[in-house]
Amino acid sequence: MTAARWLALGVPLLAVLAAARLERARRARAAALLAFVAAALGVAALHEVARRAGWYTFAPVDGAYRGLPVDLWLGWAALWGPVPVLLRRFLPLPVALGLLLWLDAVAMPALHPLVSLNPAWLVGEVVGLAAVALPAQLLGRWSADGRHLRARVLLQVTVFAMLVLWFLPSLAFELGDGSWARLTGLPRAHLLVLAQVALLVATPALVAVREFAVRGRGTPYPWDPPARLVTTGPYAYLANPMQLSATALLLVTAAAARSLVLLVVAGTAVAFSAAVARPHEEHDLAHRHGAAWRAWRRSVRDWWPRWRPYASGEPAVLRLDADCGPCGAVWRFLARRDPVNLTIAPADGQVRAEYAGGDGHTERGVAAVARGLEHLTLGWAWVGWSLRLPGVTWLAQLVTDAMIAPPHPAGGDRCPTPSDACSTAHSTRSGSTASPASRPAPSPPPPG
Repeated sequence: MTAARWLALGVPLLAVLAAARLERARRARAAALLAFVAAALGVAALHEVARRAGWYTFAPVDGAYRGLPVDLWLGWAALWGPVPVLLRRFLPLPVALGLLLWLDAVAMPALHPLVSLNPAWLVGEVVGLAAVALPAQLLGRWSADGRHLRARVLLQVTVFAMLVLWFLPSLAFELGDGSWARLTGLPRAHLLVLAQVALLVATPALVAVREFAVRGRGTPYPWDPPARLVTTGPYAYLANPMQLSATALLLVTAAAARSLVLLVVAGTAVAFSAAVARPHEEHDLAHRHGAAWRAWRRSVRDWWPRWRPYASGEPAVLRLDADCGPCGAVWRFLARRDPVNLTIAPADGQVRAEYAGGDGHTERGVAAVARGLEHLTLGWAWVGWSLRLPGVTWLAQLVTDAMIAPPHPAGGDRCPTPSDACSTAHSTRSGSTASPASRPAPSPPPPG
């Protein structure tokens, strides 16, 4: 059994080294590492499902995590993750998945008595290939080749969420104190409040990921970063919103599960971010973005956010419908709070609200107003980020269209309830007021 365990680890690792000699590109090797992490987390989750479904079991041995031998775990993850990614030029995805299925079908029975197979074990193999190997391969291959940005960002978020919300707490509970039972045993009302707190804490990270993809054209993975320097959204307030949210989520989980070990894990995450991740990130960003990054970094801190946003580049413009009462109310609300680097101007009559960032990024409707909130203070920015969460924007826009300010009909007909307050423009500290040339010179909206 010892020899089988050595082979189960040694052969996949040798395969990784051999494949890495064929693929020398740094981006591809980094993508293979990401695929390994995804496969390792997936195999651990698959093991939990297999234990409950009765597909297969492992003999009790030393060096196991929750009944899964660590050497088999790492070897399995290497075969399902980095090896096919590094060999992707020679192994198309369907061929790679077919070879992995064949290899498991041969190797699993050969590992007896280390592995005990039940009659439905092949079902577990198919589920594993579909739910673990396939996503790991897609993530690795798309990251290596720079394809399907939104899809690979979604896969990355899934991997990082599994790491922070499931694997690290499970590891802490296994090695020390605390348990999932303390969480699942809470009253429903407490669980609902806990879920809302967790979502609130995670909001800056989720919006920061989206900011990377939409405005930076990149991902949170350090070796697949945004091509453009991102200083908007949460990054106008904080230099490391993702690390802060991840640490806060670990602290919330530790408090709810009453786990001191998980508190240590959270502290270790902070130390890793400060001692390892930050120097690498700063060296890379200074090299790629130079003076623009240094100016932003002097003004935006780690771990302690600004109260007012950092302003850089051309001012953004928020255009609001000049003939719609609710738009005038929004206009006055924003103007009274002296937005940073934002100009408010009348819309052209075709939309209720439209936001145009200094980098050319645009939003409409509720999302545009949410962007405007980001130019006020940290508290209002958090409200704006919450409005831009997946699904929340759609729901808020639906409610707005139905109950507050329906969209313009085809042809740009004006709002049936004119408001003089909407026909004015206001210029913020950023400089000048933008308004269509065809309009008369506007005056500031009345207070109240």
